Amino acid sequence: MTTAHVFIATSLDGFIARPDGDIDWLLQRDDPTEDHGYPAFIADKDVIVMGRGSYEKVLTFDTWFYDRPVVVLSQQLANSPVPEALEGKVRFSNLTPANLMDELAKQGVRRVYVDGGQLVQSFLRDGLVTDMVITTVPVLIGSGRSLFGALAQDIELKLVTSRCFASGLVQSTYRVAPHDQNEKS
Repeated sequence: MTTAHVFIATSLDGFIARPDGDIDWLLQRDDPTEDHGYPAFIADKDVIVMGRGSYEKVLTFDTWFYDRPVVVLSQQLANSPVPEALEGKVRFSNLTPANLMDELAKQGVRRVYVDGGQLVQSFLRDGLVTDMVITTVPVLIGSGRSLFGALAQDIELKLVTSRCFASGLVQSTYRVAPHDQNEKS
């Protein structure tokens, strides 16, 4: 069975980026001396699935730092060629999250890292997320792109661990209740 996992940072007021997609508030808080667990998290993931917004943001960085295959879910990019420098590293798809997970399962993929606000929301709505590591940055940015959007029903979470760092970041890991447990009337 293929499972989806989230590792993401948010401002204290729940935003993953400013309205224009800028994450300067997050990059300013990056302390290279603190291990926030990303290397341990990504170690057992086979594929990274991200949305177009995350992909476009990552393209603005000097380096492509992903060492695993990346699937960008995007209706807009689905029929576009992959940039030459990323051939063999990235592919575009317009599948639904559920159909992509089925396709990845057929390819033998077991664990998927899901990145990007709208994509995380879609995977959550479809009951595809197994767990989430959410790092809260102690800053209020006032407005922006929300990590969580509107839901048809509650999604139950169970806190697995929570820890704080000297920099003030707080990181919590949640297990997501199976989808059928979330459909209480």
